[in-house]
Amino acid sequence: MVLKYALILWFIISAATVADAQSGRAKPTPTPTPDEVKIATEEVKLNVLAFDEDGAFFKDVTEDDLVISEDNILHQPSSVRRVPANVLIVLDTGGEMRAVKSLDQTRKTARGVVQSLRDGDSFAVLQYSDKPELLSEWTDDKGLALAAINRAKFGRRSAFVDAITLATDFMQKSGVDNKHLVLITDGTDSWGRTSARFDAFQRLLGTDISVHVISYTKLEAVDIKPRTKAISNTPPPPAMPPEIAATLPNGVRDRAQAPKVGPTIITDRKHLKNMRDRKAALENAEEQLGKLAVNTNGEIMLPTSLEEMVERAAVVARLIDSSYVVTYIPKLPFDESPKDRNIDVTSKRPGLIVQARRKLVVPKER
Repeated sequence: MVLKYALILWFIISAATVADAQSGRAKPTPTPTPDEVKIATEEVKLNVLAFDEDGAFFKDVTEDDLVISEDNILHQPSSVRRVPANVLIVLDTGGEMRAVKSLDQTRKTARGVVQSLRDGDSFAVLQYSDKPELLSEWTDDKGLALAAINRAKFGRRSAFVDAITLATDFMQKSGVDNKHLVLITDGTDSWGRTSARFDAFQRLLGTDISVHVISYTKLEAVDIKPRTKAISNTPPPPAMPPEIAATLPNGVRDRAQAPKVGPTIITDRKHLKNMRDRKAALENAEEQLGKLAVNTNGEIMLPTSLEEMVERAAVVARLIDSSYVVTYIPKLPFDESPKDRNIDVTSKRPGLIVQARRKLVVPKER
């Protein structure tokens, strides 16, 4: 009898369990007792240049050698690493009002950057004229990078803002460290777009990309200055860019490229206004590019001759190859204090000279 009741009780319990399962009711999951506290942290990444007192690259920099100041609050680096550079070279190959800027000179300057960078660095190449176009994905093969530079083509317009946007997107999605953007440009945009330019620069300031500029602005401004006056002794520029003149038949090409002599009297008020607007655009571009370079711990080069442009390419490469990647955790989290930060890095080690000043723009959606 006891066995009979035990079997009946087992059957009832089993049936109830099956019924619960079939009804879809699940056993409540007990709330676990928290045994740890998870703290969200945000890491800031910087490129820091390191030199000795003779200007040579300083080896073996460590966390103990540096002090980081973020809005006058001191921080200790959490890491200091020496890694190969990842360099995106942007070629400005267009512009309907250019006088000195040429496709050949831009290619030559870009080749100077690639040839001067150390083995092991990676390169990508982007050109822009009427629109931006990626000519080469990342490669550590200098031959492939040089071949991509040689594929750059001339265009009539200058889509500078679009090129900056594409360059930022490309570098950010790569996931690499020690990122450098080299702009060979006059910094003007055929469509103006002042507001869009500001937004594009702000996005760059929210990244860990260092921006270096080899600028045509001084060369172009010096050439165009006499053309902003009604009477000038400076010969007018060629009627068409050299890339187009070279495609003409011999006789026509010779006439198009022949130098003009004597004073030039300009009576076309619209032309004078265009020249003055162009000069103002060059001056504004130079100022804005200079601020962008300084605020990303880069450099702007303002050569006054075509030969100096190529020489400056080697200087830019040397700066890039003097970089360490430094990280730290901000003491004021971005969520609690979502304001832009001014960052400086100084050296505690005798004989070590560092260059690292950056303005970090915190995205509003962060």
